Amino acid sequence: MATAEPQLKLRQRAEQQAAKLPPLLVAAERVAATVVQGVHGRRRVGQGETFWQFRRYGPGDSASSIDWRQSAKSQHLFIQETEWEAAQTVWLWRDTSPSMLYRSSDDLPTKAERADLLLLAMAAMLVRGAERFALLGTGLTPSSGRAAFHRLADIVMRRPEVREGLPPFEPLPRHAQIVLIGDFLSPPAEVRQAIQALAARGVSGQMLQVLDPAEESLPFDGRIRFHGLEGEPSTLINRTESVRGDYTQRIADHRAALADIARHVGWGFISHRIDRPPQNALLPLYMALAPKAKA
Repeated sequence: MATAEPQLKLRQRAEQQAAKLPPLLVAAERVAATVVQGVHGRRRVGQGETFWQFRRYGPGDSASSIDWRQSAKSQHLFIQETEWEAAQTVWLWRDTSPSMLYRSSDDLPTKAERADLLLLAMAAMLVRGAERFALLGTGLTPSSGRAAFHRLADIVMRRPEVREGLPPFEPLPRHAQIVLIGDFLSPPAEVRQAIQALAARGVSGQMLQVLDPAEESLPFDGRIRFHGLEGEPSTLINRTESVRGDYTQRIADHRAALADIARHVGWGFISHRIDRPPQNALLPLYMALAPKAKA
């Protein structure tokens, strides 16, 4: 009973501090914590000091890696595998163009809100891994820790001065990692030019396309006037359902073109809809940053 009151006060103070945090930060931390649970059990073998598992000694393994104590317990030789420990710098970017403000229903977040959430949740996971990160285009030096996370969050939650639909070119160090989050609805030729400019410096990356479900399926019927969010002229369609097939095919072709652009430079590509849980996109995105295990 002696410790009950101090613990209660500590919890109350923690709840009071959490109440002061912007909802976006609270949501990002929650998503990151959920994904961390998903990462458990999906660890990758690699360089590090943390023991992961024993496995049978095989061709190509060094004799110095044999664990003789474990091997003495059976008739086979075993080696220790260590868990991959990230030691990298990750640049983050999200699309701030007007098209990201779209949502087809008041029950959904805008694409911009989902992109911000995913970016901050990714940063929260990088903090947990003691990795360095920075927001592309800010000129800030990559750093790690909670202070870096809150500095990034301050920038993300402020209204950006520059509306970017494609990532700006920045002379990043070779072998750096980059995560790009946006709708990537620009013409494929423009997307290719932006991606190749970064990849040409040896940068590896992941492209995460964020779309509203209506942008995939065009679920509208009847006479509808469509207004562009980035200065495009409005378009009136008398029977929207009559163009649905052609539209969905064009969207599928556009996504295939984006995946081909990423594949051509050795990057990853993930597509995500805002009506689905953010964890569905964040988990494969985070796992893609880890080096592939050797066969």
